[in-house]
Formats: sequence, C-alpha cells, structure tokens
Amino acid sequence: MSAALPSSCIVAVVGSGAMGAGIAQTAAAAGHRVKLYDTRPETVAKALTDIRNMYQKLADKGRTSAADAEAAGNRLQAASNLAELADAGLVVEAIVENLDLKRALFAELEAVVGAGCILATNTSSISVTAIGAKLASPGRLVGMHFFNPVPLMALVEVVEGLATERAIADTVYATAAAWGKSPVHAKSTPGFIVNRVARPYYAEALRLLNEQAAEPATIDAVLRESGGFRMGPFELMDMIGHDVNFSVTQSVFNAYFCDPRFTPSLIQQELVNAGFLGRKSGRGFYRYGDDATAAQPQSEPTQVRPSAVSSHSGAAIVAQLAARFLHAGIAVAEGAVCAESGDAPLFTCGDAGLYLTDGRSATERARVNDYPNTVLLDLALDYGRASRVALTAADQCSPSAYASVVGLFQTAGLAVSRLDDVAGMAVMRTVAMLANEAADAVNQGVCTAAAVDIAMQKGVNYPAGPLAWADAIGLPSVVTVLDHLATTYGEDRYRVSPLLRRKVAAGAKFHE
Repeated sequence: MSAALPSSCIVAVVGSGAMGAGIAQTAAAAGHRVKLYDTRPETVAKALTDIRNMYQKLADKGRTSAADAEAAGNRLQAASNLAELADAGLVVEAIVENLDLKRALFAELEAVVGAGCILATNTSSISVTAIGAKLASPGRLVGMHFFNPVPLMALVEVVEGLATERAIADTVYATAAAWGKSPVHAKSTPGFIVNRVARPYYAEALRLLNEQAAEPATIDAVLRESGGFRMGPFELMDMIGHDVNFSVTQSVFNAYFCDPRFTPSLIQQELVNAGFLGRKSGRGFYRYGDDATAAQPQSEPTQVRPSAVSSHSGAAIVAQLAARFLHAGIAVAEGAVCAESGDAPLFTCGDAGLYLTDGRSATERARVNDYPNTVLLDLALDYGRASRVALTAADQCSPSAYASVVGLFQTAGLAVSRLDDVAGMAVMRTVAMLANEAADAVNQGVCTAAAVDIAMQKGVNYPAGPLAWADAIGLPSVVTVLDHLATTYGEDRYRVSPLLRRKVAAGAKFHE
C-alpha cells in the first residue's frame, strides 16, 4: 500500500465553487500548502476569505487552536494562471460536470505540471476513463470524489479508470485518509458507488407514491422514524433539487443502457417540467416559504388498548416487539402456529394475525394462508427504538381486527401509519433494493462489500450499511422479498443479484 503524500507536497485545486473551496480548506487544514485557481479571480478571493473565516470560527468554538487556524489560513494562496501550478504534487479538478471541459483542462495541466504530479478529478458522474483517455499519461489520472460539504462529509470515492495506475489510486486513498476522510476504492462505472446504490432510495419511494400507497409526508416519516434514515426520500429530493436528482437518475439509466432497475420516474419528470424543483424554487413535493404549512404524516386515530397478545414465531424481531409490549403492560403468551398451511404470524391480537412483510401484498398473503384477518408490519431498523411503524391490512381483513393491531402498537408508544396494500411496503422494499444494488456493485467488481457499506454510511448518512443490514435481516429473507416483488410486478427491475443468491446457497453472509 502506497504512503500518503507528505505535508510538504503542494496541493492545487482548480475550481473555487463550493466543492473546490471545501477541498482547499481540507487540504490546507491537513498541513499542505494549497494553491487555488479559477478563471474568475474574484471567486478565488472570496473563497479564500470564506475559508479563513471558517478557520477562525472553528478556533472560536475551540475545535482548533488559534495558532493552527492562522497557520492553515497562511497555507492558502491564489493562483492567477495554470502555469503557477507547475510545482504541485497533486492537482484536484473541481470544475463544471462537462467531459470536454475537463479533458481540455487536464491536457493543459499535463503540459504544466511535473511528471510525478498526480491528477485527480472530483467528478461525480463522468467516466474517469473517458476524462483521461486523451492524456499522454492517463495512468496518473484518478477520481477523487468528495461529498458536499467537503469539510464535514467523511467519504471520498477513489475512482480508478481503466488506465489508472493502482499505485496512484493507493496514494490518493492514503492521502484522503491522512486528511481525516474515510476513503473507499471504486471502479469507474456509472454512478461509482453512492450515486448508483442510492438510486432505489428515491425510486422505490416514487413508485410507492405512484401507486398511492401514501402521501410523501407519510412515506418520509416511515423511512425516518421506523427505518432510521436521517431524511425521508421526498424531503431529500426536494433538498437536492429535482433537476439535479432527475438528471443523475437519467444519466445512470442511460449509462446502463436503459436497465429497468434505474428507470426514471414520470412523477419527478413532471415536477421538473413544472419548475417545481424543491427548496430552491419554493415548491417540490412540499411547499417552502414563510407562508408554507408543514405537511404532516398520516397517523391512525387512537384505538382500544388490547390486554394480551400471543407470539407465534421465533423470528428475531419478536423478542424486540415482545419486550416493548410487556413494558407497556400487555401480556405476551406463547401460542401455536395459527395457519396449518402457510407461514405463522409474528403475533395474534384478537382475531388479527400480524406478519412481517415478505414482498407480497397482505391480500395475497391472506389468500395463500387462508387467514382473512391478515395485517402486515413493515421493517424497522430497531423495533425497540422506533417511534413509528407502518401497517397494511388485507382487503379481506375486518376493520375491528385491524384496529386491534393498531391499538397494540399505539399502547407500546408507537405512532401508526397505514399504507395501502402495496407489495413490500416502504422500508422493507427499499432496504431490499438497496442491498440488491450494493450486492450487484460488489458482484461486478465496482467495490468490496466493506467499501459499499462505508460509502453509504459516510456518503449519505444511511443508518446501516445496506449489506450489513441485509445480513441482519437474513439474506434468504431479502431474496424472498425481491422474488415476491418480481412476481408481483413482472419486471426485471426486481431481479436478484447473482451474488445474493450465491451467498444464500452457501449459507454465508457478506460480513462474517
């Protein structure tokens, strides 16, 4: 493994926007002398002032010493032309996402810097192979994809094009780690790791909305308060901007030759067509502004408290739920399997049978099990800590049976949101698809299982790595959910990654 670049190495950053300024701030704080260049000198001057002010704020808050803040600020300087970058050991490009412009810039840089200088691109979507294809020495070009805001976000995707020398990628990896980041190696494929694996988080939410499973505020609340995600998919898309998010989805879809797994949403296209781009336009899935009223998630009205339930499964989540029910004063008895054919419910409550969703609709499951009063529970990251659960009921289920299950969870201190009877519900289908995409990335050599989990936690703040989460759910259960979704929809979108099936066949996990 190569060593990190020494602090004596000069780092040049081309582009003084938010990303370029953040990279410059990070490199200078790590001890490097940094040269910042942009075709607009005034933006460089502003960026340097803003960075130095940020160092001072950190010192004022006690997060660094006044001496270190001043020293870091003094290591920053403006470059008036590319020729002034000749002594750099690392140049990081952070200009507009345009292949021709990036190629032209690196061609100029190659004629200026020394033979040992590493060239890095902060591209989030363009092939590193394509950017370096016309260089005389493409082996020294590597992707160094930071996440915004750079000083706060830990992840750096170190992306290798076909010509990238492994020693160069290893040096950049070690350098990013020395800067306090959490780097991961990735192969130059569309979306790299994060922008590829994250697609289902948006796509499945948009499909749920399209099928009228619930309103955006409800789906967001379920993913946050049950799934543990920091932001719901709709509020996150509003924050990113629908023009940006839709463009990335289109880019990945087209780059994978229209693989149905990445199909863009007509709902999001309509938002873009209308100019409803999210926070920046004042309207997206939600409205913004001083006169906007915050949308509230649907929560079921209070139902009668049940006195007792029976457990009928050895599933791991039963213990979490039983502990919560007992703490709320609800007696939990052990019961026999209620359905002679088919699967056993987690609990029975009155006439209702409560099952964990397995990718089928409640209505289908009730038919197969011959258990009309079937109620399905969505997945939660931790049922002991969740503040909300999602339920759905079979069309055959009586209102009183469903109400008894609602009362059960309400008594245990959980808000209950009802989803329409859509296969896989919200959290389960989302997590299964995230895990499936992560498994495919590993199967195709884009990255390792450890890297994909680090990337999704450090790059987009997921509550757990998708493959570690799949291990916890049980890989056979994840495959079952995906198979049922594929049967329900008849679409290749839900095909199971060959690596997932292989792990199940071997009785193995991604993280042993």
